[in-house]
Amino acid sequence: MNHHLQKLLSQKLPRRQLLTAGGMAGFGLTLPRWLAAQDQAAAELPAAMSTAKSVIFLYQFGGPSHVDTFDMKPLAPDGTRSQFETISTSVPGLSICEHLPRMAEVMNRVTLLRTVWHTMKNHNSASYYALTGHPPAVDDIRLRDTLDLFPAYGSVVDRYAPNTNGMPTFVAYPHVIRDGEVTPGQHASFLGKVHDPLLVTADPNAPGFGLPELSLPAGVSTARLENRRQLQQMINAQAKLGDAAVAARGLEDYYSRAVSMLNSPKIRQAFAIDEESASVRDRYGRTEYGQGCLLARRLVERGVKFVSVYYSKSIGGRRKEEGWDTHGFDNTRMYPILKDYHLPLLDQTLPTLILDLEERGLLDQTLIVWMGEFGRTPRLNANISRDHWPQCYSVLLAGGGTKKGYVHGTSDKTGAFPEKDPVALDDLAATMFSAIGVPPETELRDRGNRPLAAALGHVVSEIFA
Repeated sequence: MNHHLQKLLSQKLPRRQLLTAGGMAGFGLTLPRWLAAQDQAAAELPAAMSTAKSVIFLYQFGGPSHVDTFDMKPLAPDGTRSQFETISTSVPGLSICEHLPRMAEVMNRVTLLRTVWHTMKNHNSASYYALTGHPPAVDDIRLRDTLDLFPAYGSVVDRYAPNTNGMPTFVAYPHVIRDGEVTPGQHASFLGKVHDPLLVTADPNAPGFGLPELSLPAGVSTARLENRRQLQQMINAQAKLGDAAVAARGLEDYYSRAVSMLNSPKIRQAFAIDEESASVRDRYGRTEYGQGCLLARRLVERGVKFVSVYYSKSIGGRRKEEGWDTHGFDNTRMYPILKDYHLPLLDQTLPTLILDLEERGLLDQTLIVWMGEFGRTPRLNANISRDHWPQCYSVLLAGGGTKKGYVHGTSDKTGAFPEKDPVALDDLAATMFSAIGVPPETELRDRGNRPLAAALGHVVSEIFA
């Protein structure tokens, strides 16, 4: 193992502080009892920082190149140095990629983490780690989604700090991401289906965008779905599956929640993106991702606590309108694709979201997290592109009590390893949980009723104002 990684790993001491948060929400628990259990669990949790009311999690599937965007090394040798030039930003002494001029203007509102690291080199393994804060047992390209793996961040928030305002706690869209297999970490897993996100797989940029997942099947009325006997029949059918019945944990509450959403004008109005003016929609960009960022603003504005926006359904590598995995393209196509597609899309959406939230007085209470599963190799490969590199990469945070115009950590001269203030993914997870009011030590219970901490890392307290 590289001595840089040995040093980093030696600094990470797992901690599992047991709490009395309770492990209820079992199969068959009625909604009133389940809600009472949640109230009791929340009352028994230790204090968290609680600097944010909402999190907008902008997941950049495929892995953006940190050394071509936010941690450029203009003095590095040929074969390492980016083909892009740097430009100055609104933060004195901080420069970023020349193709991010609008981002350069808003960097004085951003915390830039330049030393995020882990050891997973495959997309699904690394993404599972990035989406849950927990590493898989093995780094395997074939890692499959199972109920033994950890839940998504938003599902943990939904379990331990749920909304009481009539809005969903956790919303995710517009994709279920996958690299061959479905990427783990996008749902509630062993916490139970009732804590799954409200998943919307429609394009927010499409005409007539709404909530198709909440439409009832033909011939099924709301009254019929509300009928407890019908619900119980569905649950009993699931129970006949034997051991697989654990997948139905919380099914009754899941359907109850679906009914409430079907009947909620407040929820449907939150998704009514066509209410926005043409000028606002144009500023975000008439793209799936651009309108997804606008929808995220609408959702947190109306009280949703955790919004996951997936940049693309695939890692990329086949055409430009996909994820950030540009090393699959032949010869010199990485730089043109970054210049013509990924960087302009980033430069339009993220600054617009930051400024829009700020103008509405929502930025200080909304934590924006912009990240992928890893960065890119400092050295260019034979195709003049960069391969997977989890040992050091950049993550952007804005709002939610974080410092403005702050750079945390320093990478080495080629952007290969952290040189100062490393931030493990475990630490980033702990920091997000604490910011939204869930202590990292919060005890989860897996399918075997074993106590597991929500996050094993340490809160990066230096990034908060």
